[in-house]
Amino acid sequence: MMLLFGLFIIFGGVFQCQGEYYGTFIGNFQTFAHSIAGTVYAVSDDAIFIKGFVYDGTGPDAFFWTGVSPRPEPRGTLIPYPEVRDGRDAAPLKRFESEDILLKLPPGTKVRDLRWLSVWCRRFTVDFGSLLFPPNIEPPMPQTLPEFKRFAHGVRSGNVTILDEKTIYIPNLHYDGEGPDAFFWVGNGTSPNPEGIKVANEVGSFDLLRSYHGEDIEIQLPGDFTIHDIEYLSIWCIRYRENFGHVIIPKNLQVPPALGQTKLTPPWWYFPTVPPRLPKVQDPVEPPTFSSCLEFLDGKLQVSWAPDTESVIIKLSGRIKDNQYMAFGLSGAEDRSQMINGDVTVAFHDVETQQFVAEDYFLQAKSQCDGVNGVCPDRRLGGSNDVIVLGGRRHNGITTIIYRKNIENLDSRLDRPISTTGYANMIAAIGPLNQRKEANYHGGDRTGPDEIRRINFFQRDVLGCPVPLDKDIDAISEKGEIAPEMKKLKPWDPMVLKNVDVFHVKIGPTGGDRGYTAITGNPSWGLAFYVNDYLIPELVLERGKTYTFVVETGNDQTNPAEYHPFYITDSEEGGLGQNSDAQQVAYAGVAVVDGQYVPTAAGRHCRYVVGPNSKPELYSRFEDYFKTLTLECKDGNPHYLTFTVPANAPDELYYQCYTHTSLGWKIHIVDDHSGHHQFTGHAGAERAAQHSGASSLCLSSIIFLIFVRMWC
Repeated sequence: MMLLFGLFIIFGGVFQCQGEYYGTFIGNFQTFAHSIAGTVYAVSDDAIFIKGFVYDGTGPDAFFWTGVSPRPEPRGTLIPYPEVRDGRDAAPLKRFESEDILLKLPPGTKVRDLRWLSVWCRRFTVDFGSLLFPPNIEPPMPQTLPEFKRFAHGVRSGNVTILDEKTIYIPNLHYDGEGPDAFFWVGNGTSPNPEGIKVANEVGSFDLLRSYHGEDIEIQLPGDFTIHDIEYLSIWCIRYRENFGHVIIPKNLQVPPALGQTKLTPPWWYFPTVPPRLPKVQDPVEPPTFSSCLEFLDGKLQVSWAPDTESVIIKLSGRIKDNQYMAFGLSGAEDRSQMINGDVTVAFHDVETQQFVAEDYFLQAKSQCDGVNGVCPDRRLGGSNDVIVLGGRRHNGITTIIYRKNIENLDSRLDRPISTTGYANMIAAIGPLNQRKEANYHGGDRTGPDEIRRINFFQRDVLGCPVPLDKDIDAISEKGEIAPEMKKLKPWDPMVLKNVDVFHVKIGPTGGDRGYTAITGNPSWGLAFYVNDYLIPELVLERGKTYTFVVETGNDQTNPAEYHPFYITDSEEGGLGQNSDAQQVAYAGVAVVDGQYVPTAAGRHCRYVVGPNSKPELYSRFEDYFKTLTLECKDGNPHYLTFTVPANAPDELYYQCYTHTSLGWKIHIVDDHSGHHQFTGHAGAERAAQHSGASSLCLSSIIFLIFVRMWC
């Protein structure tokens, strides 16, 4: 009982009891024949929910029927149930015994405009049962919130939208993926805090968040949670209790209920990361089998496909180079291969982000996209990306990308529906990407006007490529062999700085699998200290000697990502500000004021920022990686910290961050530098010493000039 009470206290701020919610109440069916019954709600402006629908199923030609006239009449709009696509006729209603039904209204039909809903017999123009809508009905609507507040790791987004009480849409999400323990996180409070809970990512997985580069995603609140139970959504680092970015959720949002009206989440075998991390599920579903294949562009591109219930899963395998794309989709003409008015998917491997990309395009003109016309992604024309990347790999010069394309028409202006019964003429191309990572001119690798390539996506086992370019990618195993194997990288050699009097301390990236964690064996927060332009070098200091640390690691206390006070301690982890009761000694950079520790060494924020080629795995030497970084400094002044090494100092100390753990590394304390040749670094330490010597001379010159000015 005590345990249960404790759990209630801990999670009481997050868990709240909510009654059943179906949307805005419209009314109850009035029965005229065939036992019609049910309670009707407006789920949104595009959907209606019927709770406990009853119909004996014996009517000869009965359908859900609605309209804008005062009462039910033959002139009306049919609402097909179940849904139908591709122009097929709706089937008459079957028998229903107190069943719950979700009706999605036809395009252009809105709940707020309707006057009635009927179960209507078309053959005999008879109303079996109906209800009249109240005037001025206000259905629940998705609610748009601000974008993510930006604090760390490049987190930003478009305006977040609450689609329904359990579904959150995050457009144009950016996050560098460098956080060591980061998740989507929800809870109560005026700002994110450790009392929240995890939320699965867009594929239902609780793995560490991957990097995002402008992607549109949806996430679902777990269990019985609804949007009414939370006050914020954050990208949160659990281990270091850091908020990388968040959005506040207002109270009393009138959003649609979660009844399945929003689009479905991807299947269990969807994964966008390299290497993939598949979510565990109770009932596994078999991955697609690509039994049909067709070649394009003289065998440079092969297309395989597998039909699904509401989509087609397509595998593109192409001989493309870095910074090239492959495109495949519906021709702009029914009888020939035509680029203009084509609806295609442009797919490529982004060598900068190491992500596989598939984007929905509409081909308006034979020119680059200018945001209004040309070969444009749908999103730049006010539409949406109707493609979901499921996986990909690069192997032996072949790039393979698997994606899902919806059958139905999401953007009537920009998308063409895929036929479920007949053939469609297809087009394909290979070409370079421009600086925006968008399709550039194809350079001749395209289907010509006389090259008719027709596909019936729902006719199985009819075509086969002679020699599949990537035949072993058909099976997606639980270990994720679809993605390239990640080789274990050799860490960079640790740097040791000795015979140095002045140390310039800044902030920068951790260096991935070659950097902080590989060197120290400790997890990193995604940022690390750079000293004299080196990533966490080991320092050699002499007892009794005074040293100067020029600290430019951030002093903005309102932004945790730009507040990293520097101090010297005997703790390998640091982070004294997180745990003032920790058994550690602060030797410099910390004062005691009114019995409380206070950091004193916080200067302006100077950070080395990664560039397009800043991929640690590409560089065996740190010096080569460092050349790809760019230094960005905020306005303000450095902090000059002087440290005289005590005679009784232990042989090993650490320079660390006061507010965060594991940003710095070792300090070796010696009696004198002579005879301590075991502390040797790789080539470049001498340059660092010269750099520091020059800095010392510069600092001495400044002090001298100040003295002369004061004397005069």
